[in-house]
Amino acid sequence: MKAFENSKFIWFERDSSPDSYGEFFPILCYEGGDCVFRISCDGDYTLFVNGRYASSNQYGDFEHYKVFDEIDISPFLQTGENSLYILVWHFGTDTQRYKKYKPGVIFEAMCNDRIVLTSGETTPSRKNAHYKSGRCRRISSQLGLSYEYDNRDKNEETPHSSYIIEKKCVFAPRPNKRLCLGDFVGGSEIYNDGKRIIFDLGKEYLGLLSFEIEAEAVCEINIAHAEHLENGFVPRRIHERDFSIDFITKKGTNAYTNYMLRHACRYLEISTPGQVFVRKIGIIPQYYPTARQEVSIENELDRQIYDICLNTLELSMMEHYVDCPWREQCLYAYDSRNQMLSGYYAFKDGNFEYARSNLLLMSKDERQDGLLSICFPCGTNLTIPSFCLYYIIALWEYLSHTGDKSLIFEIRDKIERILEAFISNKSGEGVSRFFGNDYWNFYDWSEGADGYSDYKGDFDPPLNLIFLLAVKAYGNICTYCNIESKLSINKSLLISKIKEQFFNQDTGLWEMNGIASELVNSLAILSGASSGQEAELICRALSDGKLAPCSLSMKCFKYDALLKFGTQHNNSVLEEIRRTYSPMIETGTVWETAKGSVDFDGAGSLCHGWSAIPIYYYHKLGIATKK
Repeated sequence: MKAFENSKFIWFERDSSPDSYGEFFPILCYEGGDCVFRISCDGDYTLFVNGRYASSNQYGDFEHYKVFDEIDISPFLQTGENSLYILVWHFGTDTQRYKKYKPGVIFEAMCNDRIVLTSGETTPSRKNAHYKSGRCRRISSQLGLSYEYDNRDKNEETPHSSYIIEKKCVFAPRPNKRLCLGDFVGGSEIYNDGKRIIFDLGKEYLGLLSFEIEAEAVCEINIAHAEHLENGFVPRRIHERDFSIDFITKKGTNAYTNYMLRHACRYLEISTPGQVFVRKIGIIPQYYPTARQEVSIENELDRQIYDICLNTLELSMMEHYVDCPWREQCLYAYDSRNQMLSGYYAFKDGNFEYARSNLLLMSKDERQDGLLSICFPCGTNLTIPSFCLYYIIALWEYLSHTGDKSLIFEIRDKIERILEAFISNKSGEGVSRFFGNDYWNFYDWSEGADGYSDYKGDFDPPLNLIFLLAVKAYGNICTYCNIESKLSINKSLLISKIKEQFFNQDTGLWEMNGIASELVNSLAILSGASSGQEAELICRALSDGKLAPCSLSMKCFKYDALLKFGTQHNNSVLEEIRRTYSPMIETGTVWETAKGSVDFDGAGSLCHGWSAIPIYYYHKLGIATKK
């Protein structure tokens, strides 16, 4: 049966401002048997059935790819009337992980293959009185909104009929599993001066903030979260970011859990002007249900590095892969490429279904220039051109690991539109950079490659070399799937043109802005722009550490270039991984860059999915073997 044939999108008011909270009170009559509840909304939702938490967390999507959840609510039901309560948070303001649409929620219940409940005008609804609507205070430009909750007793309005919201959505079932809830993890108090109380969870967790606080009187408290302490305190504000939520207590007991906004943190700090006693505060962990692949690793240091990479990979899995669960929670094409590649080996099922859902969601993005947005779904008009090319590389890696041709046939047009966008931006000199405020020519967090340098040329080596890698990947896809490529690219001519501009015949190295970097020279080998003795000389420079280093996320290309020449560089790769990652063992997660939290002016993440790539190389080098 097609979903929502008789249901309507509804909201508690005709027009709604950003950052608003609606609540809905449908009644379900139940006569026994199986009962499935379907729901989709704009923003996020929490569902309670007869007062018990049943589900939350809308899958990030688009209206032309509107994902709904199917929840078995049979265990929550009783014969006769059942009270359902749905809280919906309409964000209504564009971020890098949310694209703004009209507010609304749509739902239906199907018992024993018969629709017994639909959303519509008769659904009782009202504005939630406890969450402060219209506040629009952001945590970060990527992560989106924070909230304020007032726990005092309120004179709540009587629920009224809902308003129909016209939306043209194409519905799809959630393409992967829903996240699971773990057992509450409480923080241990490590500091209390009467105004600030700090709690340590022992290690980083991802999940839902939950607490029980006794207050002597009404008071406003702020709860901040972080991965680390700075000068003994939680660094709540880092530049324009504000990692906190606000809560107004009532006198007496205040028990609270937020099921929509996830926090990733090790430390929590309560700031309060009044007298409060914290009975408990911590995180209810959320995790994607997958099983670790059991591996054998002889060296203890390698085992520890593997484990912190795996822990980071798991903490960076929500409805889709996220880059850093603390600061952004965004799906990037490049970051997720590293995460997928690691996941194929880290998990028993290869994490294939999860990887496919990530790649499919990215394909649903729509930009007029044919490129992919910076994140998915995304309400910000920004793209990283090089990441669009890595997406095609990730598709080939998925296909080669899974043999799943169906995804390729489903999104083939998208692949070709991406490549055509680069071909149309190509002249006799090579593939041109994209110019304008909507384009970030980022390649690496290293000197001259971060997109913020003074480089003004129309062409640069990284984009052209990555383009060659993407063309190679698409050729492999076409061969594997027995499809004919519609694209015409003279790779030999392109190589000769960019080599004229960026290859230094005297040093035998590729340069950009006068810098011979690990990244550019590795890409030259992998793309075939340098081969034979020329490539071997570059490899020697890579192995000897004579080139400008790339950051953690891009080390994979250096390692791939070195490993292309047999086993002679295996020890070089292994020792660099050990040397780079051993300082991270104490935190239990792997960092965004080797500098850790001090990078990016104090905003460096200590848990970043793109750095978990040693998992892949430990398997490739035979250090980790499946049991």
